Amino acid sequence: MQIQGHYELRFEAVREAFAALFDDAQERGAALCIQVGGRTVIDIWAGTADKDGSEAWHSDTIANLFSCTKTFAAVTALQLVAEGKLQLDAPIARYWPEFAAAGKESITLRQLLCHQAGLPALRELMAPEALYDWQAMVDALAAEAPWWTPGEGHGYAAITYGWLVGELLRRADGRGPGESIVARVAKPLGLDFHVGLADDEFYRVAHIARGKGNVGDAAAQRLLQVTMREPTAMTTRAFTNPPSIMTSTNKPEWRRMQQPAANGHGNARSLAGFYAGLLDGSLLESEMLDELTRQHSFGEDKTLLTQTRFGLGCMLDQPDMPNATYGLGPRAFGHPGAGGSIGFADPEHDVAFGFVTNTLGPYVLMDPRAQKLARVLATCL
Repeated sequence: MQIQGHYELRFEAVREAFAALFDDAQERGAALCIQVGGRTVIDIWAGTADKDGSEAWHSDTIANLFSCTKTFAAVTALQLVAEGKLQLDAPIARYWPEFAAAGKESITLRQLLCHQAGLPALRELMAPEALYDWQAMVDALAAEAPWWTPGEGHGYAAITYGWLVGELLRRADGRGPGESIVARVAKPLGLDFHVGLADDEFYRVAHIARGKGNVGDAAAQRLLQVTMREPTAMTTRAFTNPPSIMTSTNKPEWRRMQQPAANGHGNARSLAGFYAGLLDGSLLESEMLDELTRQHSFGEDKTLLTQTRFGLGCMLDQPDMPNATYGLGPRAFGHPGAGGSIGFADPEHDVAFGFVTNTLGPYVLMDPRAQKLARVLATCL
């Protein structure tokens, strides 16, 4: 496999580990970017980007980053908190009066961001096309009752996070949530990152497809069993309501929408650049960064059915859990995206890391491919 891009010789072992990913015949395309101390030490890519495997992955190829998007949304919300346009501990209903329905009058932005609000799913099945109807989704969530007492435990809001946080961004910043995120986070740092992709950018988006034959770890298998056998369970509804969630990744309407839980599009360079911007203070003052990265939720996740640990819109390292560690240090923070893409920072090593793939793996938390690259990186530092 021909590896494109550049790397510093000190990190040649990481390049070799990246090349070794393609020993698996199913691996289609991927990119890796790593910054250390604000300097790019690796920026490489390889493989194919299109559905048929005939178009090479290029320097400017971008992909759907799924839940990697959540931290971008959280940072935008925290910028608005710093400006006094939102408050972490004020009732959401102060900004969005309809949200007070069904016992939600005291839920706060902080609880939303750390997955304690009790709203990871809608009980009543929505029509497939509702996925692209912003107003229909926020109205449904405003009317929904929490699945548990808010603040008492947590459950990952895989997709509802985007409408809930996004509607607050829209009301506080006066523009679409994707427009707000791009203007506040991506443009100032020159990141090739989009939430709501223009049609004239579609030509460079990698086609996403699942790998076959890999059932994943115990956490992945447990989640799969529930979604297959219990159609009305909260966990099932979180990933399948609207039912189009799981089948929309490559559709034009998915790329165009501004859904800041799951449809950010970017590359490894934009992920590493984002986390470098957090480490160097470009995006948040230290007080807000401390809020972002401080442990807010820890323990059994009511949605993912495994142990998770969250700050505000970011997933914190769990060094003692093989499927939940970034692989560099206990202070690492970031967010994986469904199927393997991941962005994270490790403050101890001043590392910002971005990995993007269009070959989806089945893992719930960390993908072993990115973990392997991070472990090799640790030996080089």
